[in-house]
Amino acid sequence: MRTQRQVVDYSLKKRAVLRELLAGRVGTYDVCDASPYLKNAARFHGEPTEERCPICRSENLIHVHYIYGDELKQSAGQARTLAELPVLAMTLREFQVFVVEVCLGCDWNHLVEQFLLGRDGLAEGGSEQGAVGGVTATGAGPARERRREAQR
Repeated sequence: MRTQRQVVDYSLKKRAVLRELLAGRVGTYDVCDASPYLKNAARFHGEPTEERCPICRSENLIHVHYIYGDELKQSAGQARTLAELPVLAMTLREFQVFVVEVCLGCDWNHLVEQFLLGRDGLAEGGSEQGAVGGVTATGAGPARERRREAQR
């Protein structure tokens, strides 16, 4: 998505949890604890993936996208389909998306990533604006651009 920024990937945390499970320091019931609400969100709003569940290896994982933001008001915390996110990103200034993977077979669930979406990510002229201090996709912030102009 064009306005996606401030992406946090939780794959290292997932590997650590799976390592703890395989070492026997954590039980299966500790990591396979998806709530009925999460499982329903996965059934009705989730996006199926080609990735197999790391626990039961019999079902494919489903990604559920939860949205949070001040502009959402009562809609905050709802699960949305992937197709709805670009429409919301053009409508709202900024909102946070949390992606959770769920296995409907064994109830495995884990936060996969989080990121920001919204119109605030669009810079003048249609180029992307980065996460911190107006840094553009090329890595040149306003201060760096002023230095370049001063050197000319």
